[in-house]
Amino acid sequence: MDHRSFGYARVSSADQNLDRQLDAFAELGLDAVYEDKASGKDFDRPGWRRLKRRLRAGDVLYVLSIDRIGRNYDEIIAEWRELTRDRGVDIVVLDMPLLDTRSDAEGVTGAFISDIVLQLLAYVAHLEREKIRERQAQGIAAARARGKHLGRPRIARPDCYEAVREEFLRGDLTRRQAARRLQVSVSTFDRWRAEDGACAQTAG
Repeated sequence: MDHRSFGYARVSSADQNLDRQLDAFAELGLDAVYEDKASGKDFDRPGWRRLKRRLRAGDVLYVLSIDRIGRNYDEIIAEWRELTRDRGVDIVVLDMPLLDTRSDAEGVTGAFISDIVLQLLAYVAHLEREKIRERQAQGIAAARARGKHLGRPRIARPDCYEAVREEFLRGDLTRRQAARRLQVSVSTFDRWRAEDGACAQTAG
């Protein structure tokens, strides 16, 4: 049975491109390259799933760097060991020659070194993902502190809002009736009233 070779390329979002990774595979004569534009937080990715279904013993999987496989430390280690030890697939990480399971010339020592390098790089990839999440959270907090609204645009209050609110406060309308009159959801009506109360407290 002929052994086959595959590439796997991944970027985190749709607006990023795969060119650098695909260029690295171009001269390898691979049977196929699988791609994902998805986060590396886990392995629930369509390209990765299709690739795994095709891989069999003796095949070789090429990736440009270990963080293209993923960014979750425990899951990277688990996937690597499943493919190489349980399924007999070789993996080559192009930018880290020590991570090339095709070469067993150094025997146990080589395998030991590769395992250490894998764990170290997987740990670094995991830390980088945590830093990305931390920077995103800091950016959101900073934007909120400056009063910038994040998410969907807020619905503007219609001209009749004050009159409807007064009817509600007098007990002439229920929350649902008031929201229907304003053509908004009950939660939006509740939020507007909460904001009115906050503004009143600040003014006082």
